Amino acid sequence: MHPVSRTASPALRRDSAFLRLWAGQTASQFGEQALLVVLPLVAVVSLHADAGALGLLRAVEQAPVLLLSLFAGAWADRRRTRTVMVAADLGRALALAVVPLALLFGVLGLPVLLVVAALLGVGSVFFDVAYQASLVRLVDRGLLMRGNSALEGSRSAARIGGPALGGALMSVFSPLLAVVTGACFFVLSAVSIGRIRRPERVPAPAAAPAPVLRRIHEGLRFVARHPALRAVGLASALFQFSLAALMTVYLLFLPRELGLSGAEVGLALAATGPGAVLGSLLAARLPERLGYGVVLVGSAVLADGVMLGVPALHGSGPLVLPALMAVNLVFGTFGQLVNVTVMSVRQAVTPVRIQARVVATINFSGMGLTPFGSLLGGFLAGTWGLRPSLLVTAVALALSPLFMALSPLARLGKVLPVAAQGGPSYPPRPSHRPRTPPSV
Repeated sequence: MHPVSRTASPALRRDSAFLRLWAGQTASQFGEQALLVVLPLVAVVSLHADAGALGLLRAVEQAPVLLLSLFAGAWADRRRTRTVMVAADLGRALALAVVPLALLFGVLGLPVLLVVAALLGVGSVFFDVAYQASLVRLVDRGLLMRGNSALEGSRSAARIGGPALGGALMSVFSPLLAVVTGACFFVLSAVSIGRIRRPERVPAPAAAPAPVLRRIHEGLRFVARHPALRAVGLASALFQFSLAALMTVYLLFLPRELGLSGAEVGLALAATGPGAVLGSLLAARLPERLGYGVVLVGSAVLADGVMLGVPALHGSGPLVLPALMAVNLVFGTFGQLVNVTVMSVRQAVTPVRIQARVVATINFSGMGLTPFGSLLGGFLAGTWGLRPSLLVTAVALALSPLFMALSPLARLGKVLPVAAQGGPSYPPRPSHRPRTPPSV
């Protein structure tokens, strides 16, 4: 049984197209989560990278979000999302093949890891935009919250196994096996998503297609003019920038300040996973009972505020690892509750024809700042030391819920809002028979 199958309704559990998307997205997230630990540990343990080099590695992997998100959204809105996802998965698997080859030939170094990290980042940009836009093309409005809960829950399940698997393979086996495992997950994802046979209602190509810059501008303008989406973008920007800086320091703080092994680092990070699964389960019901605004603001305060406890930890005593796991459990639970709720609100207020561009715009505003956050984290760690830098970045992270608290998001009730002007929010669910795509 799928680890979060109870979050999906019976209708979704009988839907083969959704199930294949779900299985493929789960496999892809397992590979991605394992590599979040594997590549930095390869750099730190095998190549003896310092704080600046680690910050650069993370920044290079995150840079495609800034450089390519808007283009990816404009491009994906006019194509089948499953084609985009399969291409992204296969591209990431091929990029990872470079690492074992370089290791076998004795040329593995930081430049090779930087190239691989950049290619992985490109694949992640296109996959994330496509899978978030694909759900609206596959399910009815009434199943949207449950579908998001299932997809995000499976990403959370990957957070349980991915970091732990990556850390364990690095400690027990070798960097070669750890990287090859990540590539295998991407291949499995491509196979599953490639088996989706239901036609997508892709906008029909216009006689004179709008230039890509004009399509990008339409997505940017829609988000900027929509009060709720604008608040999501601003809150995401501060959150992702601060989290990138914090995680760069965090990955150095755990082994060097607290003396944790690679496996213990993976275990501490993996504790986010069970919390995120719990958050996904709560997201299937809680917003409809307490209200979307209450859930968004309250969960964001709890998730971000708990990270302030990490700089207070000292030494390598028996309580350090359980304390880290408890912090990550809380962060995962309420952070995932925010993620699923925000995603459903965003999809509900966005016309189908620009779903991918809105996803890309919000990713751009948030994740686009992560390279600068990673570089700042590396700079602070090298200049101020690990503990003061961790405290400063945790304080910055805890400020991001203010944007939601002061916005229309905080006033959302127990029912999803309707789409703004610009086209129908949800098309009729595609049947299993081919049909002519609607014009736009």
